[in-house]
Amino acid sequence: MLTDDELCCPPNLYIDGKWVNALGGATRDIVNPADGTVIGTVDEADRADAVAAVAAARAAFDTGDWPRTPVSERIGFLLRIAELLEAERDYLARIETLDTGKTLRESYIDVDDVVSVFRYYAHLAATGADRLVDTGDPAIISRVVREPVGVCALIAPWNYPLLQMSWKIAPALAAGCTMVAKPSEVTPLSTIALVRLIDRAGVPPGVVNLIQSSGATVGSALTDTPDVDLISFTGGAATGEIIAGNAAKHITRVALELGGKNPHIVFPDADFDSAVDAVLTGAFLHSGQVCSAGTRLIVHESIADEFVAALAVRARGITVGPGLDPASETGPLVSQAHRAKVEAYVALGIAGGARLVTGGARPDDPALQAGSFYLPTIFDHCHRSMRIVQEETFGPILTVERFTTDAEALALGNDTAYGLAAGVRTADPARAERFARALRHGTVWLNDFGYYTPAAEWGGFGRSGIGRELGPSGLAEYQETKHIWLNTAPAVGGWFTHN
Repeated sequence: MLTDDELCCPPNLYIDGKWVNALGGATRDIVNPADGTVIGTVDEADRADAVAAVAAARAAFDTGDWPRTPVSERIGFLLRIAELLEAERDYLARIETLDTGKTLRESYIDVDDVVSVFRYYAHLAATGADRLVDTGDPAIISRVVREPVGVCALIAPWNYPLLQMSWKIAPALAAGCTMVAKPSEVTPLSTIALVRLIDRAGVPPGVVNLIQSSGATVGSALTDTPDVDLISFTGGAATGEIIAGNAAKHITRVALELGGKNPHIVFPDADFDSAVDAVLTGAFLHSGQVCSAGTRLIVHESIADEFVAALAVRARGITVGPGLDPASETGPLVSQAHRAKVEAYVALGIAGGARLVTGGARPDDPALQAGSFYLPTIFDHCHRSMRIVQEETFGPILTVERFTTDAEALALGNDTAYGLAAGVRTADPARAERFARALRHGTVWLNDFGYYTPAAEWGGFGRSGIGRELGPSGLAEYQETKHIWLNTAPAVGGWFTHN
């Protein structure tokens, strides 16, 4: 079984099959955002550690057996990892809650989803993607095959550290790639745990390497190098731009998931109570620290006042507290620094003329003062020019815009530089289908919000990124396509005249 010492005390860099300390000796304290206490100390990698990790992955791919390991064997590793994750479910959920602040209920869902992701890619790898192409010539055997892309840099965010890293590691292993995993330096513990289990599963040395540090310290070693063949990054758009620029120097493939500003459109014919509940959950789950959070409510004018009033009552009733407390319905923000950013957006909303309906402050409960908590916040009478409407606030802030026509609702729903996800609530099937096809977002939920399945692609349009995770496309990101042409009856072509 996993222990706290394995996760929360050095050595916890994993390079070429060995657990090692950072070469420079640096460490970082990991803080529980619910109370500000230190829950662990981990190695803080520097550039030299990152270079060593990339070199290990490069050697494992170029000279090791992993890329040529039969698919059936790689499937066995994926299934073994899933079994180990399942056996550590309670421990992993607890660590994820301590590290991120989310409720234990959410963390259990995350762990279960991670298990499903590994099993999904084990199943998908078994189906194969190679195909024969009919050339019209019986002497020709034309095959299109898939091969691993090579060395991958996998960079995950702080809000769903275990889940988001699994979306990268599972398909990369299934494809036969080698990799360097870098979780957020703020929430690395569950990724350290995952790599511990990968090690126990017997994945060969150098296939999976782990470093934790800030992007400013090790980012260029992972993204500005010809030794990395694919960069998969989930995080902010500003960092995504830097990564894309680095990758362009080497023509390195990139997969970028860069967040969203997601509309939730409610028509007057929608079921009122379920719509209120879904908007509330979509905005305030994990205190809004979700890339697909439905932080823009776009509601029909005829029901807007009643709808916002009902939302406000429900929002005031949300129990904010430590994630390990069973009574808590949402936890703290990830850090004091992140709470300051959220508070700055609230100030912008007030200064911009939006009407603060509820929230907009820290809770006054004395028991919560040491944590980075913030109350669910609703702004009404917002308009599209406001920064709180256009920018990803990544906190418990819901903005409300109003519409009167379908055309206006659609225009508002698409009025964003992002395009990750959107929700539409209506009892009219024809309208639902029209909006599903017309909204420029990677996922559209109809009379639902926030759900996903490992078998369906995830990603967005516009500034929400490039490429897709999950589904068959999530595996294809880690594969190169090769065409093999075999002539079974070679003969002189006769193109040039013989002398």
